[in-house]
Amino acid sequence: MARTDADMTAPLKNDRFLRALRREPTDTTPIWVMRQAGRYLPEYRATRERAGSFMGLAQNPEFACEVTLQPLERFDLDAAILFSDILTIPDAMGLGLSFAQGEGPQFARPVRSAADIARLAVPDMDGELRYVMDAVRLIRRELDGRVPLIGFSGSPWTLACYMVEGHGSRDFATLKAMCWNEPTLAHRLLDTLARSVAAYLRAQAAAGAQALMIFDTWGGLLGPAPFGEFSLRYMSQVVCALQADPVARELPVILFSKGAHLHLVEMAASGCAALGVDWTIDLGDARRAVAGKVALQGNLDPAVLRSNPQVIRREARAVMDSYGNHPGHVFNLGHGITPEVEPEHVKVLVDEVHAYGRQLRAG
Repeated sequence: MARTDADMTAPLKNDRFLRALRREPTDTTPIWVMRQAGRYLPEYRATRERAGSFMGLAQNPEFACEVTLQPLERFDLDAAILFSDILTIPDAMGLGLSFAQGEGPQFARPVRSAADIARLAVPDMDGELRYVMDAVRLIRRELDGRVPLIGFSGSPWTLACYMVEGHGSRDFATLKAMCWNEPTLAHRLLDTLARSVAAYLRAQAAAGAQALMIFDTWGGLLGPAPFGEFSLRYMSQVVCALQADPVARELPVILFSKGAHLHLVEMAASGCAALGVDWTIDLGDARRAVAGKVALQGNLDPAVLRSNPQVIRREARAVMDSYGNHPGHVFNLGHGITPEVEPEHVKVLVDEVHAYGRQLRAG
């Protein structure tokens, strides 16, 4: 798959995010924010209104590009992330994805049986998912080298959670029961999803993404042994497949498994460049656990952004002090920004991270 569109874009003007992922020195700590393009921004809400629905927004490359760039117009962020949804792959598999008002994602045809799983196939990246690649190409062009673009996917485990349950859940017990009662069936589903995620991320790399992230939102629901068997095993399979691709192997891969900080050492051995870390572990402890093998991204509690600016600055500095003046830190929240946050509070955070990062490096 040729990368002709990406080759025509301007040279990267701000590379501190990519340098941090490579654990190289940077002039200050880079920052981007999970869900930085979202409902807390009035301009995002206006664009979504024009699109008519969330799916209308996500599946239109022009709208997806517009909302991807919106936070960069307000804040001095060091990376853009493709605006899309983690459930694009199961949607492309024909499961009938919809978003009910106030209820989150729903699948009309959940995957429950051997026959259901046998019908699944890796989606066509130039067919059902072409709109995602078109968005990546358009965003890269419009960024004009301002900052790097992050492509992403849900993890095989997290995608399976929604596909088997059919909707959101607090515990996704239906998939867990499949893992206990019919582990061979669960592994068949997860292998199909791992191959799909790898193909999806390879296609994003070919379209122009400059880093790749895997969101394992529900990995923390698993106990220690099941996490390794049903979540990490398949994320590692994806990373291995990306490393075998001549384009994707050049891109750093970030794994983010919410609630799974007890598995940082094993995750660091997956071949990824960085691990996202939530706020339930001290970032300094996380840094010592991975022993410099990977970069770390995180890990401010998103709720801090609902506090006053003084608290935001204090807590941002506390995260950075915990990590210390070491290479390999990308500042982020420990999960996605929430709709109630005031945009001005995000600006306070971004500016403080850059200012305090320079102080740390000055010694």
